[in-house]
Amino acid sequence: MSNGFTLFLTDEALRAIEALKTDPALNKRWKAVGKALAYLQSNPRHPGLNTHKFTSLSGPNGEDVFEAYAENNTPGAYRIFWFYGPSKSQITVIAITPHP
Repeated sequence: MSNGFTLFLTDEALRAIEALKTDPALNKRWKAVGKALAYLQSNPRHPGLNTHKFTSLSGPNGEDVFEAYAENNTPGAYRIFWFYGPSKSQITVIAITPHP
């Protein structure tokens, strides 16, 4: 088993994190997203993430994109969209967004 992954965050993902961290009303959501990112880094298949392939998106080089749950059974629950790469043992987080 590997020692986990290095997370690379796109500018869009970083903006979402900054918005969550700076809005006191979103503190609970930030905690859920932070916990989910930690799970993603250590084990992208962690059962709590409910990770599954997201078929309507692909990465910049045709990578499979996955959706992971930061929250579940919550209106506007946050989701994390990501793909493996660009390097081995690296995960690129494309977006962190509320579920429509």
